[in-house]
Amino acid sequence: MSRHSKKATPEPGVARPTVTVCRGCCCGTPAKVPYLDHEAQLTDLRAQLAGVAMVRRTDCLDACERANVVVIQPSAEGRKAGGRPVWLGQVNDPDAAADIAAWVKNGGPGLAEAPGILDLYTFSPSRRVRHELED
Repeated sequence: MSRHSKKATPEPGVARPTVTVCRGCCCGTPAKVPYLDHEAQLTDLRAQLAGVAMVRRTDCLDACERANVVVIQPSAEGRKAGGRPVWLGQVNDPDAAADIAAWVKNGGPGLAEAPGILDLYTFSPSRRVRHELED
């Protein structure tokens, strides 16, 4: 079994991928994305990734024009393998959240190939915004 196809099952105390979900002024609000149950999306991600990744909520990732924004940061092992944070915008579909969860369960950045469909959501934020998240 190749390293790209094995399922990630981090042991306790092992650095896991981190999934940061924006839920600030635009992301996570019915004013910006009225047809999505934002709390259910966050709850589903947490449930699907329990024991595999840390899922955290943040107030604003400063990419409001791309609401809802999700950032997947690699595990320590993924970073050693060359993985870098992946920024996804307009994650407003339950299938997108399911694709994110499946990718992270398989290892995430650096350890598993992202589903091709996630290319539609990937974007590069400004250097300032990237720096703020990674600090």
